[in-house]
Amino acid sequence: MTTMPKATRFRIRLPVSLSPTGSPTGKARPIDDPSALLEPQDDGFGPEAFPTAGKATPAATTGEVTAPQDLAQDAEIDAIRREGLTGRQLRLARRMAEKYQLPATSDFDAVRLLRKAGIDPFGRSSVLDMVTAGASAEVPGGSRALTQVPQDANLPQTASPTQLPSPEVRMERPNPVSDIERIQRDIGRRRRRRMLLLWARLAVFVGLPTLIAAIYYTVIATPMYATRSEFVIQQAESPAAGGLGGLFSGTQFATSQDSIAVQGYLQSRDAMLRLDQAVGFRRHFADPSVDPLQRLQDPNSIEAAYKIYKKTMQISYDQTEGIIKMEVSAPTPDLSAAWSRELIHYAEEQVNHLSERLRTDQMKGARESYDDAEAKLMAAQQRVVELQERNKVLSSEVEITLLSSQITALETQLTQERLALAQMLSNSSPNRARVEPVQRRVATLEQEIANLRARLTQDGAGGRSLAKVQSELLVAEADVQTRQLLLTQAAQQLEIARIEANRQQRYLSLAVAPVAPDVPSYPRAFENTSVALLIFAGLYLMIALTASILREQVSN
Repeated sequence: MTTMPKATRFRIRLPVSLSPTGSPTGKARPIDDPSALLEPQDDGFGPEAFPTAGKATPAATTGEVTAPQDLAQDAEIDAIRREGLTGRQLRLARRMAEKYQLPATSDFDAVRLLRKAGIDPFGRSSVLDMVTAGASAEVPGGSRALTQVPQDANLPQTASPTQLPSPEVRMERPNPVSDIERIQRDIGRRRRRRMLLLWARLAVFVGLPTLIAAIYYTVIATPMYATRSEFVIQQAESPAAGGLGGLFSGTQFATSQDSIAVQGYLQSRDAMLRLDQAVGFRRHFADPSVDPLQRLQDPNSIEAAYKIYKKTMQISYDQTEGIIKMEVSAPTPDLSAAWSRELIHYAEEQVNHLSERLRTDQMKGARESYDDAEAKLMAAQQRVVELQERNKVLSSEVEITLLSSQITALETQLTQERLALAQMLSNSSPNRARVEPVQRRVATLEQEIANLRARLTQDGAGGRSLAKVQSELLVAEADVQTRQLLLTQAAQQLEIARIEANRQQRYLSLAVAPVAPDVPSYPRAFENTSVALLIFAGLYLMIALTASILREQVSN
């Protein structure tokens, strides 16, 4: 009987993949370090050969004909070899065959016998049972040691110096380097394809529209000539302006509302219709020589003409300087200048219209008050004249003064006559011829004085008393004086209103006169093409980001 030569035992460091139950699957994983297969390592059985290794089959030792059951065993062993079991699995099978005392002649035969006995050599429960059976008792120092197999035990030898995976397994194992190269080539190919698609989309959605816009602005678009002009609305300064009102008089803040109103009027449909009636605005833009995008397709449409009017008439108001800036575009230079002058004329009319109503309202009240005071004064004076003519008295004061002087003179003369009469009567035998004339003069003077005093207070056959005439004349003259005072105040109010109305007068001062250009201002091909490029690029970026976000949300 021949025995198998002793061979050095090696540790095979191969990862074993486990099934979901924790048992080895029997398939070998790729070996990271093949040199580890040749590293000698004690497998726990010592230098002794497999216990039943010396028992060779008769066919293997004597050269006799192999029995059918032996052929079946060889076929089973060959099938086990093709499974590509690792060295660790074979060692486990060898230990389990030793535990259950199975007559195995090799590692693969141990696997066959264990499976035939209904034992899974790679199951977790089988391995735990084997480890538990081989555990040693407690040793001093608190550690546990595995029971050493006696040196004289008939241990099996390894079937081969190194237990490498089968050729089938080595052929099926992927090459990491080739896989990495393949992945890199695939990534590069995808990157190039994506870049080509990106450039194609940019060319279609950004480059092509930008090219069309550039062709339109440089070749097709009708040149437009722009005439620029500037004007300011000023207010008349008042010399009496003071206080807070004087702070804003004569500045742009005093006429800002008028400037904004004029700007709104020039941008209105009314101004467009007046310009169309004056110079034929719609007729010129409906001409076939104008390119289709700027041409007025329907000359009868007011809204379509108004859209073109707003594009060609650029009017702005600078609040910091108080200047209205206007730019008028037209197909010809002369037409552009003519339209600009016409719009300035409309603005001046609008300024006059805005200030005229305010001036009229302010002057109307003052004029009516003055006219009423004047009429009442004339009525009062007429009443005084009528009183004077009816009473035949020019002035009651003069009449009273005259009568008072007459009465005083008569009173003086009467006193003298009375003294003379008293002197005459003081004689014992007065002369009757001299006394009687004196007495008649005294009586006459007394009668005259009585008549004069009656004229002052009593109505007579000749007319009313001076007291009544004086009272009526005083009332009439007081009324005249009052009406005269009211007329004076009304005249002052009228003058103030006139000054204020003049201050409210607005004037349109032309700062920059319209001059016909000789070079077209529009279209600006480079600027417009750049703007079109930015717009198309922004739209593409926005749509691409939106599509990417939606794709990510749908995929999640």
